[in-house]
Amino acid sequence: MRSNADEDQVKDRLEQLRCHFTWKLPIKESELTDLESRVFDEIEFLDTKFNVGIYHLLAYVRHLKGQNKEALESLKEAEDLQQPEKAGQSDVRRLVTWGNYAWLYYHMGRPAEAQIYLDKVENTCKKFAGVSCYAVECPEMDCEEGWALLKCGGKGYERAKACFEKALEAEPENPEFNTGYAIITYRLERFNQTTEDPVAFSLDPLKRAVRLNPEDSYIKTLLALKLQDVGQEAEGEKYIKEALNNTSSQAYVFRYVAMFYRKKGFVDKCFQFLKMALQATPSSAFLHHQIGICYKSQIIQIKKAANWQPRGRDRENVHRLVRSAMSEFQKALKLKPTFEMIYIDLAEMYAELGQHREADDTFQTILSKGVSDDYLRQEIHYRYGRFQEYQRKSEVDAIIHYLKSIKINISSYRSNKSISALEKLVSKKLQRNASDIESLSILGLMHKLKGEISQALECYERALRLAVDPENSVGHSP
Repeated sequence: MRSNADEDQVKDRLEQLRCHFTWKLPIKESELTDLESRVFDEIEFLDTKFNVGIYHLLAYVRHLKGQNKEALESLKEAEDLQQPEKAGQSDVRRLVTWGNYAWLYYHMGRPAEAQIYLDKVENTCKKFAGVSCYAVECPEMDCEEGWALLKCGGKGYERAKACFEKALEAEPENPEFNTGYAIITYRLERFNQTTEDPVAFSLDPLKRAVRLNPEDSYIKTLLALKLQDVGQEAEGEKYIKEALNNTSSQAYVFRYVAMFYRKKGFVDKCFQFLKMALQATPSSAFLHHQIGICYKSQIIQIKKAANWQPRGRDRENVHRLVRSAMSEFQKALKLKPTFEMIYIDLAEMYAELGQHREADDTFQTILSKGVSDDYLRQEIHYRYGRFQEYQRKSEVDAIIHYLKSIKINISSYRSNKSISALEKLVSKKLQRNASDIESLSILGLMHKLKGEISQALECYERALRLAVDPENSVGHSP
């Protein structure tokens, strides 16, 4: 009985710690291999002063994979990196390391060693008047949590942003806190795009991060991309050139330089930088996806020049590029099966080749995965709707998926595109059959969503009149 009571007491103390084991990081088992690969790439190729946290995350990932001995080695590396800074700060930073040690030893069935690290945490928390004997409120801890969440992908972005905001409230000019905040605001803007026109909320945080970290080439490339987004491409290219003149973090710099030149229309230059980046990090699903997107850009260039009706050699080139894009998307999915966006891109490449069954199966695969992110679900249904409308020629199924996109009740660029696509589709149906009650009702809904109340009421009233007068409903399409 005594042993069980002691173990319960240790577990209670462990749960009060602030570390990777208590932060509820959104990591699925199927994501572990890719996450570990990305962590290794960052350790090897991203030159940064803020690298302790990445070893903490690596230790946690290794624990989740059942590699506790290797996890202990990663924590030792994190410990070695924590050199004494200003008075007391290094002890606060070590709280995360010690907390992770305590949890690891607990899981390894070594309670005495777990208790040693619990004691270290307790002694430090007492010095800083912690909220409990085993936790302390401080910006460094918030920052550590923010980095961990940021690395876990979109599911952790909002929480990561809140962590960096909290840290900045305490130290507004801290270079690391500003870097984390700039990166997360930039990613959230791209992840949750609400309009066709790019928003500029991350612009000032990125500028501040560059000012506070003038040698950080990686953050300069993100600023360059943001400046390009808001129409300041020439200014952005200055930062691109600065980043390229610095040899630090080149494997990461090349990724974003490539994106800059693809958006500028210099696809060959984009390929050049992506292939250089891929030499350093060949197992990067991100890079294979970006190379596939480059091929898509070339497809669009050919189709645009041919007035969207490529024939002869142009058509052969389109098919060759489609197959190249598909190969890259398939490589990316093999490396990262949870990379949901790639399923959409791959499905559209199948559709380009007229392989409609394969395209349908790929869309169904991603839909069956139960995607939790609302913005991504909107994207899937919007693009599946376009496939049904233009490739399958199924107006009924297109309407179903446009409506599903719209019914995910968040304001976004894709929601607006779905409203526009559905409005055009039902308007075409009404031109063929003005007594189509269903199309009138949907058109009324589109007007309502756009705030056009009088037009919405007019559509609803017409639909009601037709519903109560069957003779005027003759020819109604089901």
